[in-house]
Amino acid sequence: MFTGIISHLGKVEDIKDSQFSFSASVSFLKSLKKGSSVAVNGVCLTLKNSPSGTKFNVDLMPETIKRSAFSDLKKGDLVNLELAMSANSRFEGHIVQGHADGTARLSSIKKQGNSRILAFKIPRTLAKYIAAKGSVAVNGISLTVIDAKSGTFTVGIIPYTWEHTMLKQLRVGDKVNIEVDILAKYLEKLTKNVKKTH
Repeated sequence: MFTGIISHLGKVEDIKDSQFSFSASVSFLKSLKKGSSVAVNGVCLTLKNSPSGTKFNVDLMPETIKRSAFSDLKKGDLVNLELAMSANSRFEGHIVQGHADGTARLSSIKKQGNSRILAFKIPRTLAKYIAAKGSVAVNGISLTVIDAKSGTFTVGIIPYTWEHTMLKQLRVGDKVNIEVDILAKYLEKLTKNVKKTH
């Protein structure tokens, strides 16, 4: 499990079919070994082997590629990294499982005071789970939704988040990984089950 608080940035070093190679700082990699879980742009992945130098490798299954924006990644792109949460970690974001529900597309970036307002277009199948002042993970970043309408939502990015995540490389039209609030999905399932029993 993760919290959506990005601790490090990584970089795409190589892509061969479904195997991705990323580089990261030694301070990040020292906590990883073969079989470790790590969130890359919000997707929980398993290390294929122990890090070598400043690089680590992961394999992506077809389902992950289909549901995520990994197919758009190119060599040199920055990625958000987060270690799996330990039992004694501080919970500073929200519950992020590292399971991409799908993708959204950046539709605009607007400066507002010292921050930026990012607007995303999202499939209606996911839009129903996003509510104003609710939580959403965008490329693994725990964010609070400012506004949510049919098929779109906006989030505010403070200067620290802009500078310390891969968001600064985004351009209008780019895709991002989205994980909606797990509580919203469970609530929907429970209410459907209640209706069936009455």
